[in-house]
Amino acid sequence: MNLIYHIVPADSWAKQANLSIYEAPSLQTEGFIHLSQKEQVTGTLSRYYQNVPDLLLLHIDADKLTHKLKYEIATNNELFPHLYGPLNKDAVVHVEVL
Repeated sequence: MNLIYHIVPADSWAKQANLSIYEAPSLQTEGFIHLSQKEQVTGTLSRYYQNVPDLLLLHIDADKLTHKLKYEIATNNELFPHLYGPLNKDAVVHVEVL
């Protein structure tokens, strides 16, 4: 299983609970959903989510994604996975409360 991760506020995830897909706000504003590799999660949390309560970490099987996944240079010249389309929830194998 090829796992990648997405950090999401619990209320945002809950608002789309009855849908088969999840659309992060960045899909509309940037054209993709930000994801992380396992070793990038801690850095992403500290850079963008300090003092943000009630976060979830979605564990996603990249092999089950139905939209294009592309690794692109982002923060600190690291390659981050970006999903160019909604996240199909059947690719989410675990939801972890942070």
